[in-house]
Amino acid sequence: MAEIYLIAPLILLVVVLVAALLDHWSVPVILIALGAGILFGSDVLGWCDFGNVALTSRMANLALIFILFQGGFSTRREHFRAVALPAGGLATWGVVLTALTTFVVLWGSLRWPLEEAMLLAVIVSSTDAAATFSILRRQSLPPKLSSVLEIESAANDPMAILLTLVTIQSLTIGDTLWYVVLLELVWKFTAGIGIGWLLGHAATWLFNRLRPQDRGHYYILSFAVVLLIYGLGEMARSSAMLAVFIAGYVMGNRSFVHKQGVANLVSALSTIAETSMFVMMGLLVYPHQWVDLWPQGVVLFLVLTFVARPVAVWLGTLGMKLEVKSKLFMSWAGLRGAVPIVLATYPTAAGMAVGQDVFNLVFFVVILSVAFQGSTLGLVSRWLNLSTRARPKPLYNLELVTMAKSDMDLIVVDIPGPEGRPGSLISDLKLPSGSVITLITRGANVVVPKGRTRLQGWDQVTVLAHVQDEALIREALVGGFDAPASSETS
Repeated sequence: MAEIYLIAPLILLVVVLVAALLDHWSVPVILIALGAGILFGSDVLGWCDFGNVALTSRMANLALIFILFQGGFSTRREHFRAVALPAGGLATWGVVLTALTTFVVLWGSLRWPLEEAMLLAVIVSSTDAAATFSILRRQSLPPKLSSVLEIESAANDPMAILLTLVTIQSLTIGDTLWYVVLLELVWKFTAGIGIGWLLGHAATWLFNRLRPQDRGHYYILSFAVVLLIYGLGEMARSSAMLAVFIAGYVMGNRSFVHKQGVANLVSALSTIAETSMFVMMGLLVYPHQWVDLWPQGVVLFLVLTFVARPVAVWLGTLGMKLEVKSKLFMSWAGLRGAVPIVLATYPTAAGMAVGQDVFNLVFFVVILSVAFQGSTLGLVSRWLNLSTRARPKPLYNLELVTMAKSDMDLIVVDIPGPEGRPGSLISDLKLPSGSVITLITRGANVVVPKGRTRLQGWDQVTVLAHVQDEALIREALVGGFDAPASSETS
């Protein structure tokens, strides 16, 4: 038993080291974590013989709570409003269309067993936020297209979870009346949204009323709040995962004490949970079992990628004025990842005979999706003339960690390109009263903001200001950049 304290950190260290080495090639960390789990598992090196599906399912479910909360917390209201119809549509009826199309092809055309076709169709129906975020943010895509895909991937997991739970329940219970299943689905969805919305507001109220002097108490409170939201959602027999996502969305778009600290915590928990979960999934897989299943896995991948996903994108976005090339890219960008693998443990945990085959098929499809689609997204975006030179990620940033309620916040503005294009002097900017530029990041350098400092294209500017002045600040910075600049330099 003591070996676990040596093997577990060693595997995680290998994941981080390999991820750092392969960062230039945009290899998703989840793929590396899966590979590490398989490598150290019983079929390859044999360092860790792990086959506890029930424990893995419970741990994966716990990890999913923080992953979904982080997905909601990081979804900005203004971004969601700008692409609410296509992103929200793909995250709801797009998931249903994907599952329905996959089921019809597998069962109706290819004559796969009914139970297996139903389970596979609903389990692989959602795209993965982690893979999508990590790969898309390395591409310089049109903002609307990137926002649609990122918000869809962050918001579509609850619908897939809902469909999977209802499907497993209907298959295991037996002759369940269709309208009972429909009513249960409606209840889970609506109650999940309502509970998440109410508890998200209640949580921000609690943060603003409590004033603990120790920062650590905020982290304990955050951890407890997320788990409590899930627990209450489960007690109400709603979609607890959807409640967690909605609560995260509400809290992420409201001001409350120590918000930056909470953001850092949930981001860290999400990353640790997701990486650890994929390592466990890798340990759970026995590749020798793929010998007989891999042809079915390839067929499922082809159906999902070239039939179901395009049908969901093209039908789900009808009348939304999206360009053809954008729809083509969205069809290819339907990456599968964490949630399908987690859901694939549910049939085995429920005692279903097809559980192990379903898990192996889903796992195989996720590896193909992340490796094949994920590695070619940049190529496809360039082929469709959608991407330009990627903007480098800033190497420096500031955080405002509050211990009391305040209407002040750090507002980060990305100055548009092209890179190096001269803009206005800071002294010429008409910033709102009470606003001050605190940091300018330019490539690998930090620029000290002074009155005679001139902004340049691709600068990232951090401003300490009143929250309500954010729109005015963005207008002043971007508008000042677009205005003709004088010949002076800094």
